Amino acid sequence: MTDSPNLKDSVSIQPIGRSDRSDIQKLLIREWGSVQLVTRGKIHLADELPGFIARIREELAGFLTYRIEGSKCEIVSLNSFVENVGVGSELLEVVRVTAKRNNCVRIWLITTNDNTPALRFYQKRGYRISAVYPNAIANSRKMKPEIPIHGLDSILIRDEIELEMILTDK
Repeated sequence: MTDSPNLKDSVSIQPIGRSDRSDIQKLLIREWGSVQLVTRGKIHLADELPGFIARIREELAGFLTYRIEGSKCEIVSLNSFVENVGVGSELLEVVRVTAKRNNCVRIWLITTNDNTPALRFYQKRGYRISAVYPNAIANSRKMKPEIPIHGLDSILIRDEIELEMILTDK
């Protein structure tokens, strides 16, 4: 699929359905090395979490998985396979609405220190860095050895960075 500005109007978002689970599982393995994702010392089976799938003209363009615990919604994974047409932004908006409907006051997520594109992406959409956990990835690798040593731009993956959006009535 090629990037095209006119695709923006073609993005459709639906909850991940039972028939999507096999595709999500394959994509998680391809993109994350496993269906197991680790955030803040907790293993998540991302292929079993609720989420949303984005399609452009019936073709899978991205997906997001999340979990709600109490009044907080954690984005566990977000992948967009088509850049600059609003797939990631649309997925974030749908999870924001879902979190508010579930009386959440906060949406949060974890990324790693090497993932500068994610840091830019989330901050441009209103998320702020709320915590940095130095050397947290060493513990995560004990639970998920597939986590590589080096990430984007050959940066050593060491730290977890927490971003959040506080949900208000505005």
